[in-house]
Amino acid sequence: MSDLIEVAAKKIAAATRPISFSGAGLSAESGISTFRDNSEDALWANFDPTRLASQEGFKADPAAVIDWYSARRRKLAQAVPNAAHKALGQQAGWTHITQNVDHLLEQGGADAKHVLHLHGSLLKDQCNADCGHTEVIDLNDPPGLRDCPDCGNRMRPSVVWFGESLRQHVLNRATAEAAEADLLLVIGTSAVVYPAAGLIPLASEAGADIIFVNTEASEMADGKSIEIIGKAGDVLPLLFK
Repeated sequence: MSDLIEVAAKKIAAATRPISFSGAGLSAESGISTFRDNSEDALWANFDPTRLASQEGFKADPAAVIDWYSARRRKLAQAVPNAAHKALGQQAGWTHITQNVDHLLEQGGADAKHVLHLHGSLLKDQCNADCGHTEVIDLNDPPGLRDCPDCGNRMRPSVVWFGESLRQHVLNRATAEAAEADLLLVIGTSAVVYPAAGLIPLASEAGADIIFVNTEASEMADGKSIEIIGKAGDVLPLLFK
């Protein structure tokens, strides 16, 4: 693996338009469970996460949905950036495209203007009717079920639920970044869910070097890419050393 890291590190050092694309594996070492992992929270073990993160589930039992997100938010409030977040956050000139709804990249030092949250953010609530009202919330003391003060519809977390489209303006910017990148570092994601996964072939077709860092092999890796199997917190500091 040391030879792969050396080759990847040289490509990273030579890149002039580098971007990262990250998933749950980036934050796993900070104690943020993957979306379907209920092992540490038995209260929700019998609930289908696709029901707790969908319009159908919210309509059927809005209080249960909000309670679940409150539990996730309180857990996130205790999390701190790991070595991978810090390694990325210390790099100038990078754009970070992430599927994670935490802000550990920003806490690790990344400029918020250059972090694109494809799936939204747990740090904000929005009106479920999309009237435009949003609120920043306290992760330590998240609000319960409540109505939008502007239009009276329910408030909900500002995240993308199952069955909903990605925010178009965020996806547009991510697509533009991928099309212009000369290096794409893919971290902690299986990269099989579209349209986000489409950023990888887009960057590759534009001539970018592709480097995968994950605990398991990716179906997207090919003979032209570099694939490093390992934890992000172990590998990324070596890539930027």
